[in-house]
Amino acid sequence: MVQESGSATRESRLKLYKTTLLLAYQSFGVVYGDLCTSPIYVYKSTFSGSLQLYEEDNEIFGVLSLVFWTLTIIPLCKYIIFVLGADDNGEGGTFALYSLLCRRSKMGFLQSSHIENGFLSAQDSSVPTKETTTNLLIKEYFKKRHSSRVVLLLVVLLGTSMVIGDGILTPTMSVLSAVYGIQIKVPNLHENYTVAIACVVLVGLFALQHFGTHRVGFLFAPILLAWLLCLGGVGIYNIFHWNPGVINSLSPYYIYKFFQKAGKNGWRSLGGIFLCVTGAEAMFADLGHFSKLSLRIAFTVIVYPCLVLAYMGEAAYLSKHKDDLQSSFYKAVPEEIFWPVFLIATLATVVGSQAIISATFSLISQSRALGCFPRVKIVHTSNNIHGQIYIPEVNWLLMLLCLAVVSGFRDTAMIANAYGLAVVIVMFVTTLLMFLVISTVWNRNVLWAFLFVLVFGFVELCYFSACIANVDEGGWLSLVVSLLILTLMSTWHYGTSKKLAFELENKVSLDSLLTLGSNMGIARVPGICLVYSDVTSGAPPMFAHFVTNFPAFHQILIFVTLQSLMVPKVPECERFQIARIGPAEFSLFQCIVRYGYRDVRDSHDLETHLIENILRFLKCQGHSIEMAIREPTENGESGTRKVRFRINLEANNEVGEVMEAKEAGVAYMISKTSVRASGASSFVKKFAINIVYGFLRRNSRSPATALGIPPTSLIEVGMVYRV
Repeated sequence: MVQESGSATRESRLKLYKTTLLLAYQSFGVVYGDLCTSPIYVYKSTFSGSLQLYEEDNEIFGVLSLVFWTLTIIPLCKYIIFVLGADDNGEGGTFALYSLLCRRSKMGFLQSSHIENGFLSAQDSSVPTKETTTNLLIKEYFKKRHSSRVVLLLVVLLGTSMVIGDGILTPTMSVLSAVYGIQIKVPNLHENYTVAIACVVLVGLFALQHFGTHRVGFLFAPILLAWLLCLGGVGIYNIFHWNPGVINSLSPYYIYKFFQKAGKNGWRSLGGIFLCVTGAEAMFADLGHFSKLSLRIAFTVIVYPCLVLAYMGEAAYLSKHKDDLQSSFYKAVPEEIFWPVFLIATLATVVGSQAIISATFSLISQSRALGCFPRVKIVHTSNNIHGQIYIPEVNWLLMLLCLAVVSGFRDTAMIANAYGLAVVIVMFVTTLLMFLVISTVWNRNVLWAFLFVLVFGFVELCYFSACIANVDEGGWLSLVVSLLILTLMSTWHYGTSKKLAFELENKVSLDSLLTLGSNMGIARVPGICLVYSDVTSGAPPMFAHFVTNFPAFHQILIFVTLQSLMVPKVPECERFQIARIGPAEFSLFQCIVRYGYRDVRDSHDLETHLIENILRFLKCQGHSIEMAIREPTENGESGTRKVRFRINLEANNEVGEVMEAKEAGVAYMISKTSVRASGASSFVKKFAINIVYGFLRRNSRSPATALGIPPTSLIEVGMVYRV
């Protein structure tokens, strides 16, 4: 028995090792594409400004030292060691951090009173429960000050908008930098042809999105692995062939000598150097598709060493070929393998672009689920991996914006300035949120949280100061794009919250609804009616408006509320909350359908699941009776025993009524509201509600379309909400 137990343990461990290694292999094609293509343009972007090279190699070695320590401090130390541990039930990203703060520290607007202890992850129960005085003061500060919660939400939306902006900048920067390698072998090729080739590659990239990453993803990991092997191999060759002494530049002393020599120009070049860590945020954002151990293995064993070797090799080549500043990456590739490396580089940039596009889709899906983004069509491209989605409207809009940036800028240096600014803001937002997570969710001493911000925040602010100085040289693009997205998201959230507040203030109590039905002699028509609203108790104002003007409703009436919770996933057994409204003869029910922000909303099966849960609810109702039965005892004599039976006579009748009503047909009632600012509102509020929010509502998907409701069964009730 002991041997069998030991054998089973070894098999389970072996299976765990295989699964972890397989996830680590798959992560190359999804997570690290953007990070691994940075060597194509880092040195070119760094030396594209006023930074010059002199006879000595201090500038080159200083840049290499900065690249090495930036890779070590931010991706390796910050993300691999610390940030990956701040997952929310295995999910990562900006919204995962905000979810933790909303649920554990009550700091956000998006927390729901319907979240129960059953939704808390195993991680939540494992963190220290003892809170310090400082931690309690931080929580109390956010609890008492409404403005602090507003600022926190805006910071989260800012970080999200910057990541979405990366969905525009990453493909343009990566593809354009790779395609410019053609000019190394064809120097007379006109720039228009290079831009045209980049546009063709971008169109092909976005055209492939509707197939889903599960169909094209099998190509990604081999491509990235081949790319990393090329980077590491070429780097080793250049180190030994051109300048083995480049290894000395890993010492931080060369950073001091760099700034001593370059001065202000060296500080301005930090924006280009920071591009070496673009894509590091994807390690945390895509955590839900992998495991922390698999990501850590992939980065520390293969990605990090290959990137360091690539940057060292290019620096060794530059130290002997200072005239090749603007094309050092491709010129450092040996002539014999140039075209294979160029082909793999182009494919690798497509893979890197794919990763950020997929992350953009995921973020928009999470934002939409939490009421921070207009309704868009979300297509799930995989039956097994729910995180693989495709959003047509966003995909084609990203493509048009990418083509506009490539055609308008053409200069990778200006795009790099915008790119670097967006990335550093995203990382600094993560650092700020981690301060709150460490101090209030993990309940660690606030000094540890300050130390985290002091170390990583200082590094990121240094890079931010350099990036912000280049706003006039292309950096303004990321600010404009992110501010537009931030305005869209915050306005949609504001308008949606005002709409919900109006419905809660004007909802009809259940007693009033039942009294109204008795006094008006409301007719009951055969069938089931699902009344969709955001009101979780009572009847929404649009239903009272409907009954007042048309005194009739269906035989079975179900008030349905779709609720998004600040948890990644809601277990199926906790998905539906059903309650009866009033006496049984009225056949009124309240149903709350709860989703996590990473749950798949299967609109086509929602009706079936609703009715099934109503029937299950009715079958659990009824009353119990006791009966005495006669049975033989152990000594053979006859005796009696009381047995309790559960009789569901009334419930069985109601089950039959529901089945009959279902056969008669199912109707859907949804409000078609026009949200308008009240006359006493300020100009800013009127502009936000009447113009911006109204435009977004008119041009986003209607609730009926999002729910997949057939038009022949739809009842829309028009109302005007004055908020």
